Amino acid sequence: MGEFDLIRRVFFRTTPAAPGVLLGNGDDAALLAPAPGRALAVSSDMLVAGRHFLPDVAPQALGHKALAVNLSDLAAMGARPLAFTLALALPRVDEAWLRALAEGMLTLADAHGCALVGGDTTAGPLTLALTVFGEVEPPRALRRDAARVGDDVWVSGVLGRARLGLALLCGELALSGPAAETARTQLLRPLPRLALGQALAGLAHAAADVSDGLLADLGHILAASGVAAELDVDALLREAAAPEVRALPPATALSYALAGGDDYELVFTAPAARRDAVQAAAVRAATPVARIGRIVAGAPAQHPLADGAGRVRLLDAHGRPYPLPDGVRLAGFDHFATIAA
Repeated sequence: MGEFDLIRRVFFRTTPAAPGVLLGNGDDAALLAPAPGRALAVSSDMLVAGRHFLPDVAPQALGHKALAVNLSDLAAMGARPLAFTLALALPRVDEAWLRALAEGMLTLADAHGCALVGGDTTAGPLTLALTVFGEVEPPRALRRDAARVGDDVWVSGVLGRARLGLALLCGELALSGPAAETARTQLLRPLPRLALGQALAGLAHAAADVSDGLLADLGHILAASGVAAELDVDALLREAAAPEVRALPPATALSYALAGGDDYELVFTAPAARRDAVQAAAVRAATPVARIGRIVAGAPAQHPLADGAGRVRLLDAHGRPYPLPDGVRLAGFDHFATIAA
C-alpha cells in the first residue's frame, strides 16, 4: 500500500456528508454551506513537535489535542463546528501510529459533528496544521473587540492544571496519584468549551480561549476593545485555579493560574446585569464559570494582535494592588521557544 493510499484509508470516510457540507473529501476542494443567516467562522492552528507537544506523545492523544485546540477557537466565537482540514508533515510513514492519530482526532470530530473534508501530506519534521470551519449568526458572534466598560470578567473551568501536567511530564515537579493523572489528561486531552461558547453567543460581549495563558489571552480582548481590566486575584485562586495548583507554592500557583496556558478554557466578558443569565448558560452547558474581575476604562483600541496584558491590574479582595510573591512568572506561552530538546 502506497503512502497516499494509506492516508486515504486511515483518514477519509465514505459516509454521507455532515449537515452544511455539500461536498467533502476526494475532490479538488470541499463545498461548505452554512445555514441561512449564518456566517462561516474559520480558524487555523499549527502544532510542531518540540514546540507545541513533546515528540514522544501518544499519537491518539496528539490527534485529539490537534483538533481540540482548533475547536476551542470556534468555542470562543460562539460558533458551531461544521468541518475541518488536516495537513500533515511526517518524518516517516508508520501505519500503526497514523491509525492511532486518526482515532483520537476523528473520535472528537464525531462527538461534535465536525467532518474531515480534505488536507495534504508531505515529508518533513512532524507537524500538524488544521483549519476548522464553523457557523455563527453574525450579530451573536463573540468578538475580541466587543468588551465594554462595566462588563464582568469570567473564566470557565479551572486554570493552571495543564501547566502542572507539563511540569510533571518535563520533570519540573513530582506528583503522583489521581491529581497527577488529571493534570496530564488536561494537558494532553483538553475539552473544547463548545457548548458554553454557543450558550454565551448573544449573551456575552467578548471572548477568547485560554491557550497562551489567562493574562495573555485576556490581554488580546483588552487591546482589541480599547479597555482595561481589574482582576480579583483572591477570587481567581479560590474559584478558578485548579485545587492541585492552589496547593503549590504561592509563586508557582500564581504563575500557573495567570500565565500557564494550554487550558483551553474561555475567558469572556458580559454585562453585570446579566450575571444570572451567564450562570444559567453555564448550567445548560454543564461547565462551571467563575467571575474574577471587571472591565474598566483604558486607552484607545490598538491593533487586534497587540500585547494587552499590561492593561490588567491585579487586585486583592479589598481592591488594593495584589502583592505578587517573588518568582511569579507572568509571561504567556512563547511560540518560538521549544518545550523539549
